Amino acid sequence: MKQFWLRFLLFSMLWIGLLLFNSAFPPYHFFLFALSLGLFFLLSFRIRQMYLFLGNSIVILCAGFFFTENALFAIGLIWFLLLLAARQLQTYAYYLLAVAVLLACTLLSFLPSISHELLLGSVFMLAVSLLLHKQWNNDQYYKHLYDALSDSYRQLKRLHVNAEENARMEERTRIARDMHDSVGHHLTALIMQIEMLSIKYPDLELGQMKELANRSLQETRDAVKALKGKESEGIATVVHLIRKLESESHLNVHFTMKNGVLSVPISNVKSVMLYRVIQEGITNAMRHANSREVFVTLSKSADAAVQFEISNKIHEVKAFELGFGLTNMQNRVKELDGKLEILQLPDKFVLSGRIPG
Repeated sequence: MKQFWLRFLLFSMLWIGLLLFNSAFPPYHFFLFALSLGLFFLLSFRIRQMYLFLGNSIVILCAGFFFTENALFAIGLIWFLLLLAARQLQTYAYYLLAVAVLLACTLLSFLPSISHELLLGSVFMLAVSLLLHKQWNNDQYYKHLYDALSDSYRQLKRLHVNAEENARMEERTRIARDMHDSVGHHLTALIMQIEMLSIKYPDLELGQMKELANRSLQETRDAVKALKGKESEGIATVVHLIRKLESESHLNVHFTMKNGVLSVPISNVKSVMLYRVIQEGITNAMRHANSREVFVTLSKSADAAVQFEISNKIHEVKAFELGFGLTNMQNRVKELDGKLEILQLPDKFVLSGRIPG
């Protein structure tokens, strides 16, 4: 955002220079100045940028060719737009604009006040902008390649973690089955023998022995049931998964838990959904905001629901549209009677909402 306003200021200063030093018809120039600033401001929305750059160049060309005594500032404005376009336009659109700018500078060179050296300077600036555009394209290519490799790395890490978890659960299931088949069976047989002894020898006091055997059998069943279930549920598991995601993605996650949130009785399904929302927020920050810091806050509401907020700083405001990931996440949270709000503020992007306990 700061970069945009700096560019806007430089662009305005060039126009003011044209108005103060080169204007032959100030009223017309003021109108063209306002129109040009409006077109430049629309560039911040990153919509139809090719047409905005081209339209602005035409406005500047009219101001420099028809209503000025010296087109120096007009050519400076066109150079400035060309350098901005080198970083913001795709290759095909940029080449079209470069050709249009070259023709505009050639046309301005026919003015008596323009020297051939200024035309050569325009050709030099065009060459510089072409090099900048090529370098920017290379940077974008390597950035996309890095993002793709990072996504692949995270997917492999998740597969590895899932494989470890599956192996651990299989081992737990095997142990539970062995306990059920061996220890449980032997204890059941022992209880039956105690029953037979109590019937055969009613004078023997076997009640304490029978109670101990029954208690051992119940504890074995409880242990088998615990081994077959999930390892852990609730907010503590979410915290563990977030820390693991932080190490995988090489991010700085500023994690804040407010009083009482760990005591919220949240089911495994809802804890998984909470983790997925946070994961989507972190992934969104990496992909679209180029942010390496994410702020995650969990709190407990008055009705014992888990409230969450995932935010990251943004350095440049861009046109925002809900993608498939966030739209799908909103629908899934709504199915659990929860709420997910998505906000793009001037200095940060925020996902906030609540999941009932």
